[in-house]
Amino acid sequence: MTISHINSIVIQGLEGATIDIEVDLGLGLPSFTIVGLPDKAVEEAKERVRSALKNSHMQFPQHRITVNLAPADVKKIGTGFDLPIALGILASMEEIDPNSFSKSIVIGELSLSGSTRKVSGIFPAAMHAKEMGFTKIFLPSENAKEAALIDGIDIYPVDCLRSLYLHFRDEKPITKALATNWQEKFERVQPQVDMGTVRGQNQAKRALEIAASGGHNLIMSGPPGSGKTLLAKAFSGILPTLSKKEIFEVTKIYSVAGLLDSENPIVVQRPFRSPHHTSSTISLIGGGQTPRPGEISLAHRGVLFLDEFPEFTRSTLESLRQPLEDGVVTISRASGSMHLPAKFILLATKNPCPCGYLYDNLKHCKCSPNEIKKYQHRLSGPLMDRIDLHITVPRVEISELSAANNTENTADIKDRVEKARAIQLLRFEKTKIVSNAEMGVKDIDAYCKIDNASRQLLDSAVNRFALSARAYHRILKVARTIADLASCESIDSNHIAESLQYREDSLEDQMM
Repeated sequence: MTISHINSIVIQGLEGATIDIEVDLGLGLPSFTIVGLPDKAVEEAKERVRSALKNSHMQFPQHRITVNLAPADVKKIGTGFDLPIALGILASMEEIDPNSFSKSIVIGELSLSGSTRKVSGIFPAAMHAKEMGFTKIFLPSENAKEAALIDGIDIYPVDCLRSLYLHFRDEKPITKALATNWQEKFERVQPQVDMGTVRGQNQAKRALEIAASGGHNLIMSGPPGSGKTLLAKAFSGILPTLSKKEIFEVTKIYSVAGLLDSENPIVVQRPFRSPHHTSSTISLIGGGQTPRPGEISLAHRGVLFLDEFPEFTRSTLESLRQPLEDGVVTISRASGSMHLPAKFILLATKNPCPCGYLYDNLKHCKCSPNEIKKYQHRLSGPLMDRIDLHITVPRVEISELSAANNTENTADIKDRVEKARAIQLLRFEKTKIVSNAEMGVKDIDAYCKIDNASRQLLDSAVNRFALSARAYHRILKVARTIADLASCESIDSNHIAESLQYREDSLEDQMM
């Protein structure tokens, strides 16, 4: 009997960490102990492994079994340690050669019958295995296509514990999985709603085009039935195509969250997440006893659509402030902190008052001044200050609804968005920035230079509407995007003037 060593991986946040699984069969009364900060799911592996070995027609040792998950100070979570623990027991019994998997990673959950089950987090685990110099990964067959997205490492799909046992005894080798060609997954998916089917609302469409081009946050305010939700659904269709780097970023998040499909285990379309206003803060931001990505991380490089924005609880909305500013959310627990990416476009809608008909030209508002004030104060100034574009979506006139449809479709708008985003990618090619919305103060100083006429216009607006320094910088970033859409190298006063139209204070001033 020898002490066996099996390599596996645990996911911490979105990154992998190598775990050395040591198995020792000692003398004494039969027992099965797992040490090394295992969670409840890892502790329960004892029963799954015991039944899996017996039902796979293999002997379960009547010894004092000790399994150590090293390093001992790293919390071990999930069910992916079942397969390596069972393999370690077989190696310690010298049923298989303990030296046959020194450069291999083994991950997988076992059923009581000995068959394998899908586990989450395989994509980042495979990336980590490659970075650490491992050459092979043995994992459940359902995860094979996901792991095979990573080049340069051999993937072995395991159907059951028995097949893995026979593989390492050289009796029936497992065939390597073919590499998954993720580029074949690219298709021009038809949008849920084509922008051409939305009648009227030309200003809103223009604002959505700017938001998509520069990655800017946007909020729409208007009466019920004006088309806010329809515009939001059409918005995802005009977003630029994901790059390879962005595809891998998003796929890693969805892998950890367990949301990847076994047959098509890659995300090639920008996410569009639409949580209900009753969602809790944890579901939106992420966390929990075992921290998991929330809606804002699942919307990374895509859209977080919050319909009926003021109906979300105040604490939930305020929790968005840091992610909107930094593009990352920090989840802190007693055992440590983790950072999850959250670079998303916030797309929100709201009514101007509880009944929704304040400022409407046909229906009279029935809300009292106190009700209107209380409703509008649900959204704090610091939160609204982080939203770049504020637009009013008025009632659509009947003449526009019945007129012939001659509006631009989604494909035409997307082409302009792609061209504007290409300009930005070239501008920021030596940085980690991918869109104008991600620019910091130094970047704004470098790429958003304006002439004297534009500066006078902007300074006048800042003084008139008492805009904050953050709003000042966001106006410049939106103006930079407007200039990019016009293929202009410099920002002029027309771009500044249009950008100012999308500030909440200026819009309210016009409506009062």
